[in-house]
Amino acid sequence: MRQIIISVLGILIIAAGYFGMKTMAATERPEPEKPAKAIPTVFTKVVKNGSTPVTVTASGNLAARDRIEIFSEVQGIFEHSDNQFKPGVRYQSGSVLLRLNSDEHRANLRAQKSNLYNQIVALLPDLKFDYPEAFAKWQNYVNTFEIEQILKTLPQTTSDKEKLFIAGKNINSTWYNVKNMEERLSKYSIYAPFNGVLTQANVDKGALVRQGQKIGEFINPNIYELEVAINSSYADLLKVGNSVSLKNVEGTKTWRGKVNRLNSLIDPNTQTIQAFIRVSGKGLREGMYLEADLTAKNEANTFEVSRKLLTENNKLYVFEGNQLKLTEIEPVHFTEKTAVLRGLPDGTEILQKMLPGAYDGMQVKKFEK
Repeated sequence: MRQIIISVLGILIIAAGYFGMKTMAATERPEPEKPAKAIPTVFTKVVKNGSTPVTVTASGNLAARDRIEIFSEVQGIFEHSDNQFKPGVRYQSGSVLLRLNSDEHRANLRAQKSNLYNQIVALLPDLKFDYPEAFAKWQNYVNTFEIEQILKTLPQTTSDKEKLFIAGKNINSTWYNVKNMEERLSKYSIYAPFNGVLTQANVDKGALVRQGQKIGEFINPNIYELEVAINSSYADLLKVGNSVSLKNVEGTKTWRGKVNRLNSLIDPNTQTIQAFIRVSGKGLREGMYLEADLTAKNEANTFEVSRKLLTENNKLYVFEGNQLKLTEIEPVHFTEKTAVLRGLPDGTEILQKMLPGAYDGMQVKKFEK
């Protein structure tokens, strides 16, 4: 009897499970709800047209406005300098950059001056008897003649006979020879023409300096010029005196300069003109690479935006009725990061930052503060 009861219960459990499965299978599952479509939020700004300065960007290396290359016109041993003749050493205006030994040339000059003195002394007796009216001035010239002093100008002749007489004794030619030697003696010393610094020194004290040899370079480290090449299309817009913004390559330092000179010649190969920008200030160095922003002109009824907002360089997304509308505009000028545009009325709302995946007619909502 017990076995029968167990068998019946088993059959009932199996039947209940079967009908339960059929009932669950027949029950319809509700369809999952679709998530609401997300509408992106955009940041906008209002167009306000005005006068926008058009800037031209160029770059170049700084060079000192006042610089000299030092060459020797004579030969001699380098014996003296007011400071250590090394790169980076500063000199005051008028101080001795370099002096060569001139003992031999100075001795020859004394000999030639003495020869001139003797020639004039030998003339005095003839002048006293033949040209008594000229004797006094020549006598005075001899009395004031100093071998160690700068040679004085010869007395002025007052008649043709006196002039021919003096010339016949080779006085004039001897005087010019002596004067030439004096001038050459001055070339043994080279003086600083302005307050500056040596940037190059090619000789040391005690070295033999030859005629025509380059000795070094000397610059004024306070005033510089930046030479840049500007497209010739801006030739009529750039003016001497225009303000220029300058910065280093890293963009960490800035200076203000002015257009000092403009070359009227257009380079036939590059179609550019040379502009020279004068600048001074702390931190500037010879040879430094700088970038310059030159204000060429002002464009009326324009506005400036980031170049990242443009599509195809002449289209811009406008926010209108909770949609993006791709609108064509007129580009006036491009810089590395911005664009000057014309073509949208005041009050038009444009994107402040480009929206990824934006397209014409896209549904968006404006960020409200």
